[in-house]
Amino acid sequence: MQIIHSIQALRSWRAQHNDIAFVPTMGNLHAGHLALVAKARQQASQVVVSIFVNPLQFGVNEDYSRYPRTMEHDVELLQSMGVDVLFAPSVEELFPAPQSYHVEPPPVANELCGAFRPGHFRGVATIVMKLFNIIQPTIAVFGRKDYQQLTIIRGMVADFAIPVTLLAGETIRAEDGLALSSRNGFLSADERRTAPQLYAKLVEMKDLILAGAHDHMQIEQRAIDDLTTQGWQVDYVAIRDSSLAIPSPDSKQLVILVAARLGSTRLIDNIEIDS
Repeated sequence: MQIIHSIQALRSWRAQHNDIAFVPTMGNLHAGHLALVAKARQQASQVVVSIFVNPLQFGVNEDYSRYPRTMEHDVELLQSMGVDVLFAPSVEELFPAPQSYHVEPPPVANELCGAFRPGHFRGVATIVMKLFNIIQPTIAVFGRKDYQQLTIIRGMVADFAIPVTLLAGETIRAEDGLALSSRNGFLSADERRTAPQLYAKLVEMKDLILAGAHDHMQIEQRAIDDLTTQGWQVDYVAIRDSSLAIPSPDSKQLVILVAARLGSTRLIDNIEIDS
């Protein structure tokens, strides 16, 4: 595996290859990331993974400095997966001057997680556009765990006619149902035991909807009340259609999204429903 730190060196490598699958990450890799890498490996002769903790997507008082950086371990994992190139630029390499041009996502970026993390998806869209321009992949693989991010990136690719095929990898979970996340490492032992309640609540809501419950606001509020009683600080529980719009009565594909905190750790999750 080659480890490349500069845009110039990455572009020199890119000029020699045609078929490239790309997995963007912020490092601190776990089995969820590796599942995306495995999916990319099935799609192209060359796999590029990026590790870059993007300052543009962290807001005031968020955890940019706390975000775990485990490069040595990450390199070992990527080598074991047969990755061809790790692109690991510094902040100074990608932002030699403050970024003055940004990708401005549509209003959905200000809902759900965007309502609690102003500017987050603007920062995500901007860095993904920048990485796409540098790497020029034919395929890019994103996880379904951050459903809102996936939806926004899909829209950006379509609106800008970016010549990349987006693939979505399934959410990888621990045996107790907790979605794997780099932030799970911030949970205390007691919080880790509580954390699976989030996915259990999503499954309960899905079962209610499939059983014929139609009052989405009531289902959402009941979930918020239950989680709050169990010690969670809930940002939102929302039932949306697959485009993240408020569902119409005839919507067949739904997604339930949740973001909530245990102590200082914010967790997100979602579950899709094909009714």
